[in-house]
Amino acid sequence: MSTSLIDLRSDTVTLPSDAMRRAMASAEVGDDVYSEDPTINRLEARAAEVFNREAAIFVPSGTMGNQIAIKLHTRPGQEILCEERGHIFNYEMAMLSWFSGCIVRPIPAPLGILSWDLLAAKIAPPTYYVAQTGLISMENTHNMAGGTVTPTATMDDICVRAHEHKLPVHLDGARVFNAATYLNKPVAEITRNFDSVMFCLSKGLGAPVGSMLVGSKDFIAAARSVRKALGGGMRQAGVLAAAGLIALEEGPKRLHEDHATARLLAEGVASIPGITIDLATVQTNIVICDVSSTGKTSTEISAELKSAGVLAGTVNPQLIRFVTHLNVSPVQCEQALAILGKICQSRA
Repeated sequence: MSTSLIDLRSDTVTLPSDAMRRAMASAEVGDDVYSEDPTINRLEARAAEVFNREAAIFVPSGTMGNQIAIKLHTRPGQEILCEERGHIFNYEMAMLSWFSGCIVRPIPAPLGILSWDLLAAKIAPPTYYVAQTGLISMENTHNMAGGTVTPTATMDDICVRAHEHKLPVHLDGARVFNAATYLNKPVAEITRNFDSVMFCLSKGLGAPVGSMLVGSKDFIAAARSVRKALGGGMRQAGVLAAAGLIALEEGPKRLHEDHATARLLAEGVASIPGITIDLATVQTNIVICDVSSTGKTSTEISAELKSAGVLAGTVNPQLIRFVTHLNVSPVQCEQALAILGKICQSRA
């Protein structure tokens, strides 16, 4: 894509910084399948430290990290409870069924924020002829709910009560540093009661590739075997870990900027006739709005935006999504708003 485009499709489009590129070029490497890549080892140790966990493992993608956790926490024939718009349910190719032999029991939740009451009502009774609940999976921030944040007290309550029912809880924390920024708390504090946590080094943190899975020493040891089964055993991957280390150390410091830019964008969108948005959902760097009253579909608006140099994502025919990130400035968001306003003035 041309660098002149204003790319608001996702924070996955971020470009590595000059410092990352230099670190990648000079990275000390070895064979990670033999646990001999020193840069990978440093990244894993640092990730475990940041999350106050015993161990961590580097994986190529968030999806792989989630699926490794699901495999280790469940057995075939079980159900997984998650919010109905959750990533593991909608955007991971039904891999939890293919690889782990599980199904999802989706639960609708206001703003995508699950509570123990909502979950408890869906836990399977101890009856031999129904699939038993094997895992609760949460997502913070919640992507398709608009980047909303589950409060720490709510997460803690769910984990404690789930553990009383002998149920593990996994966190899809692809953007958990955004959640920590919003809550103004360390990630270790807001994730302390989860059995496992996956987080992305890409997206808002800015690395070009990679995610991490953190947990106990035994859990991560088992995860290495599952990662290999999924084709994630990499060799001289320190060139990627070098960028990941910079992302982990420096990326969280500037996420508040993305949140402020998203707020600017959301308030501007709210002023455009025909577009509706619940500003209460705009807590981090994701803006999802309803364009159905413009007389155009989200696909049509997205196409017109693209022709004018702005890239946006679509959720369904009614909803369009904008995501702010380190490569989009407030000035560019103002430009995108002006273009969007002109498009919406021209009814289909």
